[in-house]
Amino acid sequence: MESTPAPLPEGVVAIVPVRNVVLFPSVLLPISVGRAKSIAAMQYALQAKAPLGIVLQKDPRVDDPAGDDLYPIGTLANLVHHVVAGDQRHAVCQGVQRFRIKELVEGHPFLAARIERIEEPARISAEAEALGVQLQAKALEILSLLPGAPAELAQALQATRAPGQLADITASLIDAEPAEKQALLETVRIEDRLQRVLEMLAHRIQVLRLSQEIGERTKEQIDDRQRKFLLREQLKTIQKELGEDTEGVQDLAQLEEAIAKAGMTPEAEAQARKELRRLQSMGSQSAEYSMLRTWLEWMTELPWKLPEDKPIDLAAARAVLEADHFGLERVKQRIVEFLAVQKLNPQGRAPILCFVGPPGVGKTSLGQSIARALGRPFVRVALGGVHDEAEIRGHRRTYIGALPGNIVQALRKAGARNCVMMLDEVDKLSASIHGDPAAALLEVLDPEQNSTFRDNYLGVPFDLSRVVFICTANVIDQVPPPVRDRMEVIDLPGYTPEEKLEIARRYLVPRQRAANGLRAGQCELADAALAAIIASYTREAGVRQLEREIGRVLRHAATKVAEGADVAVRIDAADLDPILGPARFEHEAALVASIPGVATGLAWTPAGGDILFVEATRVAGSGKLLLTGQLGDVMKESAQAALTLVKSRAIALRIPAAAFDGVDVHLHVPAGAIPKDGPSAGVAMFIALASLFSDRPVRHDVAMTGEISLRGLVLPVGGVKEKVLAAQRAGIATVLLPARNRKDLREVPESARSGLEFVWLETVDDAVRAALAEAPRRAEAELRLTG
Repeated sequence: MESTPAPLPEGVVAIVPVRNVVLFPSVLLPISVGRAKSIAAMQYALQAKAPLGIVLQKDPRVDDPAGDDLYPIGTLANLVHHVVAGDQRHAVCQGVQRFRIKELVEGHPFLAARIERIEEPARISAEAEALGVQLQAKALEILSLLPGAPAELAQALQATRAPGQLADITASLIDAEPAEKQALLETVRIEDRLQRVLEMLAHRIQVLRLSQEIGERTKEQIDDRQRKFLLREQLKTIQKELGEDTEGVQDLAQLEEAIAKAGMTPEAEAQARKELRRLQSMGSQSAEYSMLRTWLEWMTELPWKLPEDKPIDLAAARAVLEADHFGLERVKQRIVEFLAVQKLNPQGRAPILCFVGPPGVGKTSLGQSIARALGRPFVRVALGGVHDEAEIRGHRRTYIGALPGNIVQALRKAGARNCVMMLDEVDKLSASIHGDPAAALLEVLDPEQNSTFRDNYLGVPFDLSRVVFICTANVIDQVPPPVRDRMEVIDLPGYTPEEKLEIARRYLVPRQRAANGLRAGQCELADAALAAIIASYTREAGVRQLEREIGRVLRHAATKVAEGADVAVRIDAADLDPILGPARFEHEAALVASIPGVATGLAWTPAGGDILFVEATRVAGSGKLLLTGQLGDVMKESAQAALTLVKSRAIALRIPAAAFDGVDVHLHVPAGAIPKDGPSAGVAMFIALASLFSDRPVRHDVAMTGEISLRGLVLPVGGVKEKVLAAQRAGIATVLLPARNRKDLREVPESARSGLEFVWLETVDDAVRAALAEAPRRAEAELRLTG
């Protein structure tokens, strides 16, 4: 059993601060406490059978009140009943007597104070008795006006004779603010206390009588709608009589003012005012009230007015693009052209640009640069994974939780009707049972239609013609043709290793150095280390993974600096293995020897260019063509066409007539776990098969790309820049390209062009002369085809 605590000194009581509750003498009041000191005080009072001091705190937000946070006068109380519920203590307290706090007493686990009891006067004046009689009558009158007041309460008031006690009981029953009740508690003189309670009762009686009169005038309206109207009329009349205004009335006035200032179109303003009139005649408890109010707030917060366009400075725009992006010269030139047209014809319809490229090549940051150059706000709408038409056009406002579509939400966020809006990942939209969001996007992106774009939630047209739309996509083929038709596609093919090195120097290293709390003099990342990270630890067209790897290296440096390194930390290529681990990627290297049946091809991947080997061999069989290496349908067809072309040119290639009899040809492209497809491997397959059957080795320092036709023509392909750079990395000396791709060579950096020899192919005969070694001499009879 718990020991009985030591009693407090005489004149000292345990104090329980309470929020928003005032206990009067002679009144029973339930209170709940949860603070540790208050629980300790209540526990002490129970064990010591001592009274508690109940005191109102001045600011209910204070969790640990001190002496200055408490009112000076409180009420001594006895605990009548006590219940423990989890971390809370619930008690019924019986008020006994007023007291005044003289000083707080330290050294106890609860608030304790030395108090001075405030005694009620022994003799009651005639004035007090008269006021008590009047108060008793008024209290009984207000009980008669209150429906459902218990009869026991009236009996208790009639049985109370002492005027001070009657004032305290009546004050506890009045619906008043805690500060007002505390003022009554601190009114020690009985006559003043009675007078103040009488004044408060008189005000309440007047309100209740007026309510009864309103009820009598409107009691004939009995159905549900009329009952709600009655309550509203009662509220209005009471407010008018009391000279009060409600927050709801003020809000409606503010909405009306906002509609006038919003600058809406005549159609939209007429609809907004119509709905506002409906809202004014509707009760706030109506199910439609909150829906209408939310709709009006959306209407007033949208940027209906067109802000004044800032003048476009093309020199400053070029400076912004150069500061934000390295390389991408053609892309930057097209953006400058776009800005120039905007400057000369501000009211013209801007083309809708679509940046297409792999992740991390700077599509989103280009949009932000355009916004900076135009001096307009930038907002981004993510469309990846959107499969509901309502995400674009919005939901009808009759639905619960309805909202406008992403376009209107972005406009509200931007706060300007001429903002730059980026529609990100338009190739990731997908249709579902909820509709096709790509079809809904047509109205947004069509300059002929978007001036009257209608969001389902708003229900009125909104002009999008001044918004500068910029779209992004990873693969343009996945964008529906009708949407693609409305956009001007600008390709961002990716960065070369040289460009990545420069980007890392200019942007990534300084950004990661700042992110890791390093100064320029504390850490140095050598160019050789950056080049090694680009070549061996990343394989991407953009620079996101490169920035992450640079961040890992600089975190390692930051650790050394934080441990107290005396000199600047320098990281070279040789230091990367302990930090980043072994190299993750290896680029294929050129063959060191010429082998018949093996040709070096050039391939494009989303992470840049690479070389691949096409291997051919023949085994005894029935003339079948075997294909391995996870080849796609296009590459399989190229292989079949290459074999047929070799057979048709057997005499020109000096291949014996019997070379194709009774053999199966097996064509394999290594790295079999990686799917491969595309139309650019035809030349490499033809050369590999021609080398195999003519027994002429393919030059090991030659790589090639291009598609073939059955007539022997070499057809153009894409990705020339990436393929040439891959050949340079692999140590290739000669690159065979379709002659019709000669125009694409200007995109290749001069450093790569100067170190390679290019052979332009019109037909496969050009490839044979450039790639195959000299043919062995054979008798003419061996070469003749059998009929």
